[in-house]
Amino acid sequence: MSGTSSTKSPLRRVFLAALSSAVLASGAASAQGVVNVYTTREPGLAAPLFEAFTKATGITVNSVFVKDGLAERVKAEGAASPADLLMTVDVGNLLDVVDAGVTQPVQTPTLTAAVPANLRDPAGNWYSLSLRARLVYADKDQKLSSFTYEELADPKWKGKICIRSGQHPYNVGLTAAYLVHHGEAKTEAWLRGVKANLARKATGGDREGARDILGGICDLAVGNSYYVALMRIGKGGPDQQKWGEGINVLLPVFEGGGTHVNVTGAAVAKNAPNKDNAVKLLEFAVSPAMQAIYAQANFEYPVLAGAAVDPAIAALGPLKVDPISLVEIAKARKKASELIDRVGFDS
Repeated sequence: MSGTSSTKSPLRRVFLAALSSAVLASGAASAQGVVNVYTTREPGLAAPLFEAFTKATGITVNSVFVKDGLAERVKAEGAASPADLLMTVDVGNLLDVVDAGVTQPVQTPTLTAAVPANLRDPAGNWYSLSLRARLVYADKDQKLSSFTYEELADPKWKGKICIRSGQHPYNVGLTAAYLVHHGEAKTEAWLRGVKANLARKATGGDREGARDILGGICDLAVGNSYYVALMRIGKGGPDQQKWGEGINVLLPVFEGGGTHVNVTGAAVAKNAPNKDNAVKLLEFAVSPAMQAIYAQANFEYPVLAGAAVDPAIAALGPLKVDPISLVEIAKARKKASELIDRVGFDS
């Protein structure tokens, strides 16, 4: 295992300096030891958190990038596993590590105060660290100021919606949330309505939805929040920057609810040899300064209310997170996938 490193942005330098001063003043920097993190996040995205934690506490972070099979790997290692903290993307993956029996419940006042109840495991087996919202991209000529997910099935949008595969995890999650809100019969009818409104086959990626709006293929597209920021700052090149700047972005809500989100999150490993340090890192990750830095790394929303939001994300508007528990949404994913196939959404 090896430590992580990353080039420091100006925003991170400001936060790191503030953190360092505060920690040195309290004497906390004398802490020693290590914490071993298995993460499915790209190494560069988690590096700012790890660097700041080590600077503030003196605890070395050893990270291992596990692209696939995180739960299976930790389970196979058993009691000898060196993993202290498991970090992953998507609430389904968080439930997978819990179901595999490789996590342990942790509840502290810091964690329960920082992470809303619907964005964490009730028993404390995992906690959300950042959020990505499922949005609607719109042709600027539409002049829309608000939107609901239910409206995606409105016949007035017949032949005007672009979306990626219904079986992609982003859309399975959205369908699962719809299922929790409305039940099976209404969800199936909604899926049939959305399919009838497609301008083309459900395929490609979220960014292609923005491209096809500018190309006149569709008027609306469904996509994640961080893709908009990545396009608009030119991460994908000049063409994608045009796509991002050429659309309006709506934060849709469920009727009587809020905007659907997915998360990145973390769990303390069942056999963590450095459990105390794992808990310290988890608490550090939900502190105001680190929430801003961690969420900024991939243009996500902080999970902590009031934490600073990157300007590219703040420009999308205030996020009202759907209050439905992510646990309930994750449990509905299997049925959601079955309904997507039943209506032939991707055919």
